[in-house]
Amino acid sequence: METIIQGKAYVLGKNIDTDQIIPAEHLVYSLSDPEEVKLYGKYALSGVPPEQGGLPEGNIPFIREGEFSSDYTIIIAGPNFGCGSSREHAPFALKVAGAKAIIAESYARIFYRNCVDGGFVIPYETAEELNQVIKTGDELKIDVKANTIENLSRQVTYKLSALGDVFSIIEAGGIFAYARQENLMAQS
Repeated sequence: METIIQGKAYVLGKNIDTDQIIPAEHLVYSLSDPEEVKLYGKYALSGVPPEQGGLPEGNIPFIREGEFSSDYTIIIAGPNFGCGSSREHAPFALKVAGAKAIIAESYARIFYRNCVDGGFVIPYETAEELNQVIKTGDELKIDVKANTIENLSRQVTYKLSALGDVFSIIEAGGIFAYARQENLMAQS
């Protein structure tokens, strides 16, 4: 897994729920059919109301029309990201769309666990309201080992909460891969 993640920011507000991350009508696609899996990326964050997504001066879509992946690899959000139902498809859809990390003030517990258990995206926490100072489209660089995020567009660096053992689980590809890697369960 990368220890330096660089890409564009996509900034959201607070209380982004799982139905906004991947609306229920898009949960019909097969997880084993590669063509249908791409549709999870296509519809990622498609339920976010315009007043909560993108730049204040307009509704910037996370996924451009006709695309299956996003130009934005780092999501910046306020508190309570991933609230709502315990839908495991939500972090999966973000991963398929190309997101590598989410930085939020806090997460709904089940969403956070789903990110880690599936090894989908890195869920960083921060005590700062980064969604108030980072803008959609800013070029960012996360140093996973140093737990920092640098806004390359504005030349400012912020500290992130340490991931602890979470990084090892995500790096392994999820909780089951980690358990096998650490000989915590029978090999199959």
